Amino acid sequence: MEISGSSALSSGLSSIQNGQRRVDQAAAQIAGASLPQAVPAEQSSTPSANATQPVDLASSMVDLQVGKVEVQAGARVLETADAVLGTMLDTRA
Repeated sequence: MEISGSSALSSGLSSIQNGQRRVDQAAAQIAGASLPQAVPAEQSSTPSANATQPVDLASSMVDLQVGKVEVQAGARVLETADAVLGTMLDTRA
């Protein structure tokens, strides 16, 4: 009898890695966001060549939370796979 939990383990690890990547990207967007600066009235009609697009902080915060939940879910999958594998080994032994 072959006992293998590699599918669940790789799924949990993949979920943790994807969540971490999402958190890193959202954190970089939040950290790189600049506050809107007041533009004098005479300059407001001519767009600046160096103007940057504002970062949508709300979506970055949502992505941060989604990444957090994704990491937590992956950790739960790993914990469950570990518990199931341990139970299978205890039963077999």
